[in-house]
Amino acid sequence: MWYWLFKYIFMGPLLSLLGRPKVEGLDYVPRSGPAILASNHLAVADSFFKPLVVRRRITFLAKAEYFTGTGLKGWFQRWFYTAAGQVPIDRSDADSAQAALSTAARVLSEGKLLGMYPEGTRSPDGRLYKGKTGLARLALETGVPVIPVAMIGTDVVNPPGKKGWRFGRVTVKFGKPMDFSRFEGLAGNRFIERAVIDEVMYELMRLSGQEYVDLYAADVKEGKADATAKPSARMPEVAAG
Repeated sequence: MWYWLFKYIFMGPLLSLLGRPKVEGLDYVPRSGPAILASNHLAVADSFFKPLVVRRRITFLAKAEYFTGTGLKGWFQRWFYTAAGQVPIDRSDADSAQAALSTAARVLSEGKLLGMYPEGTRSPDGRLYKGKTGLARLALETGVPVIPVAMIGTDVVNPPGKKGWRFGRVTVKFGKPMDFSRFEGLAGNRFIERAVIDEVMYELMRLSGQEYVDLYAADVKEGKADATAKPSARMPEVAAG
């Protein structure tokens, strides 16, 4: 109930006023059944504008820290992210990553839409970064379609690092569902998983018009990689059929 009140009463009208969202390809989102919505990630607002334009409920996996705060602020934050359709996961180590994938698989087994950000974190500079293979493994293990979603302009409405939101124009582009059944039984093969996620990233690059950077966004944020040295080392490859 809170999800729909949040969408249509509490935040929906305000988001519509701020972002004046434009939607393309919405018919690619199935009216029933499980699917992974794989999106680029420019701002926190991505997780609010996407549910605003999709008729069905979207479940997101969010870091557990959003749900562990104390006091009135912690309670409000838990309510806020729960109302926005987010499920807490621990992302601290490899075991936690597997638990997160298990949680995601459970969500899909219930016939729901799952929102994922293959870059793993928000882009540090508005460019599209290398995808992590967790989404590929999930798609191969569950056999559900992957729908690429390009978020455009959310970083203008909700500038990273800024407290206030601004007026702008948000565009949400949905691409054709991607079927990876040709790789059935190959989940766990790191070469196949890399090929699958590269194919997803290629579609996101095509839809969003972003420049592609063959580095992980988290490494750039943590200073482990320099995105200015070779901004586009290579294009993400499309997996062969």
